[in-house]
Amino acid sequence: MISFEYYAPRSLEEALSLLDRWRGEAKVLAGGTDLTVQMKDGRIHPNVLIDAKNVPELNRLEWSDSRVLHIGAAVPLSKVVDFPPVVERFGILHQACSLIGSIQIRNRGTVGGNICNAAPSADAAPPLLCLEAQAVVAHSGGTRIVPLESFFQGPGQTALASNELLVEIEVSLPPALSAGCYLRHTPREEMDIAVAGVASFLVLTPEGDWCQGARIALGAVAPTPIRVPQVEAFLVGKTLSEGIIAEAAEQAAAAASPISDLRASAEYRRELVKVLTRRTIQKAREALGSKV
Repeated sequence: MISFEYYAPRSLEEALSLLDRWRGEAKVLAGGTDLTVQMKDGRIHPNVLIDAKNVPELNRLEWSDSRVLHIGAAVPLSKVVDFPPVVERFGILHQACSLIGSIQIRNRGTVGGNICNAAPSADAAPPLLCLEAQAVVAHSGGTRIVPLESFFQGPGQTALASNELLVEIEVSLPPALSAGCYLRHTPREEMDIAVAGVASFLVLTPEGDWCQGARIALGAVAPTPIRVPQVEAFLVGKTLSEGIIAEAAEQAAAAASPISDLRASAEYRRELVKVLTRRTIQKAREALGSKV
């Protein structure tokens, strides 16, 4: 590991000033579970590390009166998993965050880091896409809101400029009569990267007999985590029979653009998307009490 300068700002203003000063030469450290590994492996060589763990705005974990969940970029995953509003209202996100790494990794790693690392396999990304989360991004001139669907630009690439900082993720309360499920496939139960992951989120009518809204997101089968709007549109207005779910799963697999690598072939990943889409829709449907 090459030498670097280290800063630990204690205010958002100070952190943004440092990013302006070291534009393009700095990396932001939150949990460090990805960043330090990349530095040790020689994949990145930042001249400056800006440790954001002491910035108050990045440590916000709050369920607000406006019915919005605020997850600061430096909040450890373990705190998100244990936060009662996440457990009670955002089950799909709770599922995903509970799967990331080991207990030790979750005590250190952050949702913000999982998103900013921008790995196609990021477990938090598909559920947050289904929840239509937004990224609050700050720079020295102010803040801007970026829909998470626009945040991912490519493998390891985000919409953040070199002088910008992810402050928090905002997630609005899901609609009534809604439920979601996230499932992934990994060779090992823990401490492994998803070969494929699928999040499905459904909104049913009050009678529970047909689908009023659907959001489907895929991980590890495209250059970025993606939603599949064609599958979502196919499900809306239909009774969620096994035949309809099977057709939706086929469409999701067709929408994926996986690669072959050491962990799996593209064909195997497509088959996983089909299986996981079917299972997640079934589980979300059952969570809403519908067994059509």
